[in-house]
Amino acid sequence: MTTAERLVAALRASGRRLAVAESLTGGAVSAAVVAVPGASAVLRGSVTAYDAEVKSEVLGVAPEVIAGHGVVSAPVAIAMARGAARLLRADVAVATTGVAGPGPSDGVAAGRVVVAAVRGDVVAVRSVLLGGGRALVRAAAVELALGVALGVVDEVVPVVADGNTARL
Repeated sequence: MTTAERLVAALRASGRRLAVAESLTGGAVSAAVVAVPGASAVLRGSVTAYDAEVKSEVLGVAPEVIAGHGVVSAPVAIAMARGAARLLRADVAVATTGVAGPGPSDGVAAGRVVVAAVRGDVVAVRSVLLGGGRALVRAAAVELALGVALGVVDEVVPVVADGNTARL
């Protein structure tokens, strides 16, 4: 069973709905979910927010968060996920941001990926530096996002709640 299949099954079993906010993955996370039969029962929708203005104007990421932390950061990924959950009225949301390459962007190394998933006040964040070319970074980011979202649904990943690291 793929991670996307496990995520859809976990969402169905829990009665939760999913929203996706994507930057560097450009719609590939939601495409992976949609590829699973039965995804329509759990996927509310997705926003591809490649540009910083879209992150702010559509997802509600505060411009000062972007200015203070950069678009490739945990605070921005968390705000993207929260914005998608609010906008699409979903119980669970996952967001991706990062630099796929081939070179750095705004001082961030190619291969840096930040993923955040939220479920209410529960937040899980993963920041990784991936090797390989653009396609490999994006594919790995999709898998990472699906896994982090699954962990939030299954309540099995270390999470950040109110700024403190905790285990559910």
